[in-house]
Amino acid sequence: MNDSVYVGNAGRDATLDRGWLLGHFKDASDPRHSEDVEIKWGVHPRGDERAQWVTGEKRTTLQVLISGRFRVELPGRSVLLAEQGDYVVWGRGVDHSWCAEEESVLLTVRWPSVPGYQVP
Repeated sequence: MNDSVYVGNAGRDATLDRGWLLGHFKDASDPRHSEDVEIKWGVHPRGDERAQWVTGEKRTTLQVLISGRFRVELPGRSVLLAEQGDYVVWGRGVDHSWCAEEESVLLTVRWPSVPGYQVP
């Protein structure tokens, strides 16, 4: 076995770390450890929404809809991800919130992976 290879299932592994599959928060010996990027497999039931807006974001984010219907709220703009493959990217400093209009699965990529940074 090669310790620099990890094989898993996003749906099962996501339950271990709030959906996050890769990032600075994984043990340094784990091939999924990265200080450059974070990747999340997010499964959201219908009606799931952020409790509050994220402000002062320090990372760039890409969200890709795998299934469902998911709305991302940005300052002055509402983005609906409705077809598989729809995606939105926003940069550092862009406040945001979201709501799952239907049960939704999204792949989220954020960079950089900021140690100690967590939005409540």
